[in-house]
Amino acid sequence: MIKTKYSFWLVLILSIILTACGSRKYTVKSDTKAAKAADAMSNLKNKQLYRFITDWTGVKYRFGGMDKSGIDCSGFALMLEKEIYGVTLPRISREQANVVKRKSIDNLKEGDLVFFSFGGKDVDHVGVYLNNGFFVHASTNRGVIVDDLTLPAYQKVLVKSGSVN
Repeated sequence: MIKTKYSFWLVLILSIILTACGSRKYTVKSDTKAAKAADAMSNLKNKQLYRFITDWTGVKYRFGGMDKSGIDCSGFALMLEKEIYGVTLPRISREQANVVKRKSIDNLKEGDLVFFSFGGKDVDHVGVYLNNGFFVHASTNRGVIVDDLTLPAYQKVLVKSGSVN
């Protein structure tokens, strides 16, 4: 009887352990920042834009830079707008902001520009809007990257957005 009792408990415990291990599901969180950025990239309408961004992603920031050894934000926006949309922009982000027709952030379209002022009143940073609140830019710390425009750090310093056309 005691042997049967131990066998019963042993079988019960083993079946619980095996069932628990077998039912565990490993999933990737789809709400991570990287997943959302990847989603924004996959939703681009312009496939040339997709290729341009993937080709430049990770290129380090270099003030005044205009090539794969380093690029700054206004240089990146200038090259992207010229190559993808055939639009010629001034070289400096502050001057780029002057040629943009203002749009509310809610009405931005793929390829529109977003401008920031990290150092005060004047525009000192630019990025290119993609979709779903994401934009691409040459970050001083992380190089060319797709980033979330809805982050408070960007919302606090966003000073203008709009289209060149």
